Amino acid sequence: MVADYLRFEKVTKSFGPVSVVSEIDLGIEQGTLVVFLGPSGCGKTTLMRMVGGLDRPSSGTITLGGDIISGPDRRRGMVFQSYSSFPWLTVEGNIAFGMRYRRDLTEDERAERVEHYLKLIGLVDFRHSYPNRISGGMRQRVAIARTLAAGSEVLLMDEPFGALDALTRERLQVQLRDIQAQEGRTVIFVTHDVEEAVFLADRIILFSARPARILRDVDVTAILGRRRNLELRERQEFFKLRNEMLHLVRNTQDIPA
Repeated sequence: MVADYLRFEKVTKSFGPVSVVSEIDLGIEQGTLVVFLGPSGCGKTTLMRMVGGLDRPSSGTITLGGDIISGPDRRRGMVFQSYSSFPWLTVEGNIAFGMRYRRDLTEDERAERVEHYLKLIGLVDFRHSYPNRISGGMRQRVAIARTLAAGSEVLLMDEPFGALDALTRERLQVQLRDIQAQEGRTVIFVTHDVEEAVFLADRIILFSARPARILRDVDVTAILGRRRNLELRERQEFFKLRNEMLHLVRNTQDIPA
């Protein structure tokens, strides 16, 4: 792992007179899954959008591998809550679409990558299906695979499971951990769901109410380990950490920075 692979240095963001992000200093190691947790509207999505290059800091810098982020590029891919599959393309067509700007791949290599990601997300049997013929959970898996196939080093996920039913959401959380472990990508996952944050994260960054300030930086791996499965939710240490984080989130406005 590369320490401070993704680096925030005194990052602020304002929209007119409204301060949204305040003085963020943060380093993220390569290959980790970091959850941005905080109350709705606190600024965590704005911070993630700045990593994606969709918004620019009002002051301060964000660097990836030492390079200042000044706009979007394929090193950083985003997955949103809304299903972002292209309805006119099949499952395999959607995955291949992620490689449309890659000039470093031959046709054979593209086909191999499509096959690899079809297997990784468990949709080989649905390769010829169109998005309107598969479930919402499957469509989110396709969106993740398309982003990975594009060669994104950092996967930015903005509440991607929020519209799914509880059981599908649990299954995708496990699958995301498995995919991240196999691919070794850096993931920033935005949520206001405490249980989801605790289950997914190697590390939780807890933000205050707007403007976002870092209140806590929690090493979840040190408490729960790296391996995650559904049985983890029944363990005492999971309940304890979840309850601690829930208490902190409920009282974010009262916690000193």
